Amino acid sequence: MAALLPLAGVPGASPAGAQPNPLIATDLEVVTITDRSVILTWTTVAPDQAGRLAPVPADAEVLLAPADAPHELVPVFGDTQETPFHYAEIDGLEPGRAYRFEARSRGVRAVPALSLTTLSPGSPECMGEFTTLVPPPGRPLRTVALANDVHYGEQVSGILVDSLPPGFRQDVPPYPEVMLAALLDDLRRPDRGADLLLIAGDLTSEASLGDARAVRAHLDSWGTMGTDYLVVRGNHDRPHVGPDYAACQPAPADHHDCFADAFTPRQQLLEHELGGLRLLGLDTSELDGSGGTIDRPQFDVLTERLRADPDRPTLVFGHHPVTVESGLTNLAGPGFVLNGRDSAELQALYARSPGVFLQHSGHTHRNRRTRPDTAAAVEFLEVAAVKEYPGGYSLLRLYEGGYMVNFYKTRTDAARRWSTVTRGEYFGLLPDYTLGTTADRNHVVLRDFSGLG
Repeated sequence: MAALLPLAGVPGASPAGAQPNPLIATDLEVVTITDRSVILTWTTVAPDQAGRLAPVPADAEVLLAPADAPHELVPVFGDTQETPFHYAEIDGLEPGRAYRFEARSRGVRAVPALSLTTLSPGSPECMGEFTTLVPPPGRPLRTVALANDVHYGEQVSGILVDSLPPGFRQDVPPYPEVMLAALLDDLRRPDRGADLLLIAGDLTSEASLGDARAVRAHLDSWGTMGTDYLVVRGNHDRPHVGPDYAACQPAPADHHDCFADAFTPRQQLLEHELGGLRLLGLDTSELDGSGGTIDRPQFDVLTERLRADPDRPTLVFGHHPVTVESGLTNLAGPGFVLNGRDSAELQALYARSPGVFLQHSGHTHRNRRTRPDTAAAVEFLEVAAVKEYPGGYSLLRLYEGGYMVNFYKTRTDAARRWSTVTRGEYFGLLPDYTLGTTADRNHVVLRDFSGLG
């Protein structure tokens, strides 16, 4: 049975002063580190009358100083608007410089949760220190947002199979709508400034016509498909069998494809150009099942496009991860990623196409980079889900001399609340699986993009 949302109707709305025990500031995460900014998140809680930890509103403060400076930390961020779910963004930092920091609420220092990711030796949360990135050389060119796994229409989050482990739900408003709205709100703000949004599959929960049309309407209210955003389908968006799907386009073996009615046909390569940058979207969905496949006609078109212009800077996005490492390290095992035959052929194709520099995938709901299985100089990047903790997207910032990747949590009040709730998925182990290391979330790669417009 799914667990009900634990934050509604509990004493977490009462002021901290009403709590009999001291405030606790926990879940500290140094989420985003760019060349000139850092973003910290944490949660404030206190025991309620039954002794359970409940969210408690409090203020927020961040103190900072260069790590090589002898003086004390100085306040660089303050927010007197009290909330249990804190999000602090500090700008104006120097590239490539180490900084010491503390995050506080009502004078209580925020500490990491009992998570291997943030308590590992050398992590910024454990050390109280981070180092900003050094951006690639040359002028900035474009910013592309990478997102996946909205699961529009889903009612319970965090279930793997047969109602286990216990999941979380929020019916009003439905959490997929909350998190999609937060994503779109973020990307329109000037401090993010994405030129294009790529969504790598699982836009819907089970690809009903109503859900496919509803998520399309949300996206269309934000921008234009093919200009402002591009989508490919995931395994949840595949054709289905049953009377609820009979009104949609017919597909093989008595299936019907409602996703195609709202978006694009199945197993069709998506092609787009942005200032000389080639974007190729792969439909890796199977007709039945959660694993990944690329049908021969789509593979042939992809091969033709890359063979015709192998050196053009190319970003590929598709739902299923590709590498052997991804298959061995995700919770569902090798059958959850692109099948071995297609993976080997795809990576061999990339090895002959030096312009391909990154493949963006979803499906695993985690931030992780995995090693290619060939000598291809391609980054295989998995991005955490929009719909649940850590709840966000990555920005790919292109420069003449390379690119910078940064993961961002969405930051509306409702999104921060739901992301905190869903930390409890997988019996509280979700952060260890999905957040990823600092380097998975934030890194720079040098490449020659001087020919891009």
